[in-house]
Amino acid sequence: MGQLVVQQFVTTDGFAANADNEFNAYELLEGGTAEFDHSQLTWLDTVDAMVLGASTYRMFVEYWPTPASEGEVIAPALNRLRRFVFSRQLEKAPWGDYQEATIESGDAVEAIRRLKSEIEGTIVLWGSLTLSEAFFTAGEVDGVRLVVMPVAIGEGRGVFPAGQDPLLLNLLSAKPYDKGLIELEYAVRYR
Repeated sequence: MGQLVVQQFVTTDGFAANADNEFNAYELLEGGTAEFDHSQLTWLDTVDAMVLGASTYRMFVEYWPTPASEGEVIAPALNRLRRFVFSRQLEKAPWGDYQEATIESGDAVEAIRRLKSEIEGTIVLWGSLTLSEAFFTAGEVDGVRLVVMPVAIGEGRGVFPAGQDPLLLNLLSAKPYDKGLIELEYAVRYR
């Protein structure tokens, strides 16, 4: 049985997107994040697949499978993952010169349950806050990796669905990295 892990970059005040539902806080960090990137590379060796919503897919496909990402240490590992794009509008999801992503256009919760039963290892979800919220609400998220950035934006959209019953998170690790990044890894326990 696969494990669904949500990894999100968040501001110090807890937001994964700004008030316009855009993710741009990472761009405020100056310089590279080589130490974190190498840690990510090690973790990506344990990941088998990624799931993305349509908007995050569009952002990713414009960068990761293109020559623009050639200097990125994690690009080869990220590009080798199986990809699933959850969208009711997209009919195809090409990924540069790599095998295109599989489109999941039906019920998202049913689809992630099926994927978790078919994939033995880790499935990661990046961005895709609406999709992430649906999976949290349905009790399908097994782990959370929050990468806290030393940026505060004052308002925006959080990682967890508003108005849901409290989630219990068991801290597995807390690791500081270059540029003031801190990665918090949790196992999720539903009540």
